[in-house]
Amino acid sequence: MDDRVEGDGEVGGARDAHERRPGARRRGARKELTGREQRAETGWALVRDLPRRRKVTVAATAVALTVACFIRFGLGGRAVVGSIFAATLVLLTAIDVERRLIPNVIVLPATALVLGLQIALFPDQTLEWLLASLGAGLFFLIPALVFPAGLGMGDVKLAALLGAALGKDVVAAIFVGVLSAAVISLAILAREGLGARKKAIPYGPFLAFGGVVVLLLGGR
Repeated sequence: MDDRVEGDGEVGGARDAHERRPGARRRGARKELTGREQRAETGWALVRDLPRRRKVTVAATAVALTVACFIRFGLGGRAVVGSIFAATLVLLTAIDVERRLIPNVIVLPATALVLGLQIALFPDQTLEWLLASLGAGLFFLIPALVFPAGLGMGDVKLAALLGAALGKDVVAAIFVGVLSAAVISLAILAREGLGARKKAIPYGPFLAFGGVVVLLLGGR
């Protein structure tokens, strides 16, 4: 999601495609990019530049989750929305793990598409989809503003995508994501000692994990 520099935080600190962390240049994380280079860096080039093995993993996982959605929900609109949502989460996870970045060019159109489909397919739940997306984003916005090393705007937008897809069940997805992140953090501390407190790992994959778990195992 964002360019995390070792020593920036424990879990999280995700940024979106246009956010540049103060001090990243000072610590030598990356050189400054021109406007054109930055747009290419944060656009679909991120997908193209994924390692071949990771691309294969993304494709295989997306297909498996698509099949799982149709098994879970049957042939219908909910399965279509779930498939789009799950495949997007897989792709964003791969990019976040590889580049510490959640690109706007993927997460924002995906959120708009999922939200639009939800409202079109289930108009009686329109208020739920809107409030869940807005509420999930706001839930992460305040911590992102207060502690940008722990959370970034990429995480905020990813949370909004979760809310659009899951409605009120986004609460459970966030809980699963936060809990899994805590478990992994404790495991790293236990293995590497207190010196690992400042080791940065991306937060987005944990939110994505929570979203997929609740999508496939939730009550809907």
